[in-house]
Amino acid sequence: MTQALSTFKQTLTRRAPADKYVIWLALVLCAVGVVAVYSAITFLAETRAGGDAEAFLWRHLVRVGLALGAMGVVSFVDYRMLARFSKIALVGALGLLLAVQIVGVAAGGAERWIRIGAFGFQPSDLAKVALVFYVGVLLAQKQGYIKSFARSFLPLLFWILLTVGLIGMEDLSTAAVVLVATMLMCFVGRVSTVQLGGLALVGAGLALLMLMSSPNRAARVEAYLGVDLFPHTNDEHVFDLQGEGYQAHQAQIAIAMGGLTGVGPGKSVQRDFLPAPYNDFIFAIIAEEYGLVGALGLLFVFCLLLFRGFLRIARHAPDPLGLFLGVGFTTMVVLYGFIHAGVASGLLPVTGLPMPLVSYGGTSMVTTGLMLGVLLNISRQVRPPA
Repeated sequence: MTQALSTFKQTLTRRAPADKYVIWLALVLCAVGVVAVYSAITFLAETRAGGDAEAFLWRHLVRVGLALGAMGVVSFVDYRMLARFSKIALVGALGLLLAVQIVGVAAGGAERWIRIGAFGFQPSDLAKVALVFYVGVLLAQKQGYIKSFARSFLPLLFWILLTVGLIGMEDLSTAAVVLVATMLMCFVGRVSTVQLGGLALVGAGLALLMLMSSPNRAARVEAYLGVDLFPHTNDEHVFDLQGEGYQAHQAQIAIAMGGLTGVGPGKSVQRDFLPAPYNDFIFAIIAEEYGLVGALGLLFVFCLLLFRGFLRIARHAPDPLGLFLGVGFTTMVVLYGFIHAGVASGLLPVTGLPMPLVSYGGTSMVTTGLMLGVLLNISRQVRPPA
């Protein structure tokens, strides 16, 4: 036993250190999330746990621990080995997305969850990780003939559109983020811009079809634009500040009340009016309690993560696969954070996307940890700049 522990310790010490900045940025996001969630959880605790906010705090801490644990474990697993199973993982995730349509559990107005006993998860979170992995594998394999439409672009198009389409049936915003991340990977992988333009047009067509098939989605777009665009929405509800525009209006009130320095930790008023302030609108609560200074500081953390992921990890990755995965996972995490902030600020329509490692969540927490773990593993193998 002692010899085995010694061997394991020697194996760890022989490995190059992971990017310490990414580790610290992840810890900062988790710490901010714990404080913000504890402040915003009051309403949820009163309605579901008789006022016991500590019970939900402990649940959040467990999920943070799982996310950090996943990040730490994956950081020691060679990303090339994980990539070998990417196609199997993607096929399995697509099967789960199909299963959602049959046995899915509704939450927040959409059937995005699969529940097994007391455990529930969102297959879309698993699918987006598996897709980024497999797109990275395809791009690395096809670099010799990357401009070929039949041999290179068609396989990429098939897997991307299939995954994005299945995710978008219940979660259009996540599907859009996944499409943008994979398209950026393809751009870095030298896929023809004409082909990427065609993919963007097909994605826009799918989005339009999904909006036409869902009055709720269409109403969110109309409320954001302030224009009546779709015939299957209720105009009175859409343009009523107590109707479809309620969430965005309350979030903007929270940000306005925060001013420059905020009302103070734990003193949020809008947490009692915002639906899901601990998840979908956690940025608004942070802006209310810590002001513009705190909100910009949080966004600066995501900017630093973007900088490290692109210019330190992806740029100096040891092989094309590491480059593509670094771009894909960095884009995914950072884009989630920026879109979440944009929704709370009224710059984007309401989407329901969580802020990575900050919002209260389960599957999204763990998958964010997995993505950051892959980035850390790539960073252990980066080639120093010449």
